[in-house]
Amino acid sequence: MSITFFRSIILYIIVLIVMRFMGKREIGQMQPFELAISIMIADLASIPMTETGVPIFNGIIPILGLLVMHLIISVINIKSLKAREIICGKPTILIYRGKINEKALRKERFTITELQERLRSNNVVNLGDVEYAILETSGEVTVIQKPEKRNTIPEDFNIQPDYEGIPYDLVVDGKVMEKNLKEIGKNYTWLKNQVEKFKMKPEEALVVTIDGKGQIFCQKKGE
Repeated sequence: MSITFFRSIILYIIVLIVMRFMGKREIGQMQPFELAISIMIADLASIPMTETGVPIFNGIIPILGLLVMHLIISVINIKSLKAREIICGKPTILIYRGKINEKALRKERFTITELQERLRSNNVVNLGDVEYAILETSGEVTVIQKPEKRNTIPEDFNIQPDYEGIPYDLVVDGKVMEKNLKEIGKNYTWLKNQVEKFKMKPEEALVVTIDGKGQIFCQKKGE
């Protein structure tokens, strides 16, 4: 029992390291070759994890081999557009200028019902509002609405909004984010003075954030 336990931990660490090397995209939207590699890694890890008679390296070595294969294919995709089309495929236009492309639907084995579901997931409930719908190589559907149906933006009214920037975490669960303080050109003394306005110390805060306009949000940790 203990052997299986430790083998599981080792293989989990190996798979975690491999997935990190494969990049963040694998956690979200996968290309077909990435999905295939992920499935194979899971299968290879499960065998030595449960079968104690199988040497653990029988799982580790093939997993590392798949990682090398993934890195090679990724480089090929970057270098060659033609290879990228062969390996990953090309986006397919399901709706073109407001008209459903029936040929494309049949080719991708998409039903009208499924297309409507994908549109609703993009907050579009009416087929008549869509100018373009594109099936990406990852399987996601990108929707471009007709100009008169799109949400208005400040540019439509010749309004120039103020720059907002990005918010920074200054304290998380009582831990001061020194790196983020340096990013905004501040120090611990400044942070302490700001947090004391909320009647607490930085180490007592659950979270402290600052946005691009300098507004601070602060919440104290529960007792």
